[in-house]
Amino acid sequence: MIATLDTIFTRHREQAGALLPILHDIQDALGYVPEEAVPLIAGQLNLSRAEVHGVISYYPHFRQTREAGHVVHLCCAEACQANGSEALAAHAAATLQGAKVTVKPVYCLGLCASGPAMQIDETRLVARVTTEKFDALMNELGARA
Repeated sequence: MIATLDTIFTRHREQAGALLPILHDIQDALGYVPEEAVPLIAGQLNLSRAEVHGVISYYPHFRQTREAGHVVHLCCAEACQANGSEALAAHAAATLQGAKVTVKPVYCLGLCASGPAMQIDETRLVARVTTEKFDALMNELGARA
């Protein structure tokens, strides 16, 4: 972890307002922002640990624990609700009991015209998600228990 953090700190050393880019890079590299990284980040940026923790805890995007398996964000914003995201969320909850996937709500993925939308592992956006499409994607991921 220390080598990863050193690489990230070096990349952002001269950047003004580097806290958010550093946090994003750490989460991308490790899958979360470890608690033990907070004092190191604070020291690098001449911030208090409270300031760093405050930013991490303010943004729901940042995690301080490693997620089990894949992470699926289902959009729950109004446009996606109008296209069936509540039924999709209920389907996900009912069919993924004990699965190797964490399903979390998110309040806009920017695909408002083509909802319901979801994001898989912070890398893959999917539009017009039906229950059938959802099931196929979960099978593709090997997320079923």
